[in-house]
Amino acid sequence: MQILILELALFVATHLIPARPALRDALVRRLGGVGYRAAFGVVALIGFVLIVYGYGLAHAQGVLVLYYPPAWPRHIAMLLLLIAFILLPAAYLPGKIKATVKHPMLVAVKTRAFAHLLVNGDAASLVLFGTFLAWAVYDRISLKHRPAPAPVKGAVRNDILAVVIGVIVYAAFVWKLHLWLIGVPVIA
Repeated sequence: MQILILELALFVATHLIPARPALRDALVRRLGGVGYRAAFGVVALIGFVLIVYGYGLAHAQGVLVLYYPPAWPRHIAMLLLLIAFILLPAAYLPGKIKATVKHPMLVAVKTRAFAHLLVNGDAASLVLFGTFLAWAVYDRISLKHRPAPAPVKGAVRNDILAVVIGVIVYAAFVWKLHLWLIGVPVIA
């Protein structure tokens, strides 16, 4: 469990940089815009892979179960996760979804974390998804204190594409991808 916590600390620390404009601007000046985004992306990806590894390791070592959730929230979680999978590509495909939600990536992270908290009662899941939920809430609040990006008008085809991509990736996760990546089947 300690490895999971350390990896979450690395991931969150990396993702707190944009919430600190002075630090972010200093890094952009030093690395350049492309260099900053590349370094941020590499560190975030490494952090995410390590989190998956740490979560799997925590479960392999046996984690404390704090509560046993009832069966009925699974249906709510499945719907919330479908929405999260649609919001994820919408963050990168400007359209009505992005304009309406404003920060679809953060809403997707919060939705995904909340859905997982509904159906997982073990300590590792609470630490992992509680951390993601807390970070996303903090980051959303911090966005109110940063300069707002210029509104981008997008095509309706981007919304259609976000829905199609989201549904396909969601279906792949439900079918087998969650089992392959995380080791837990979505539908048992």
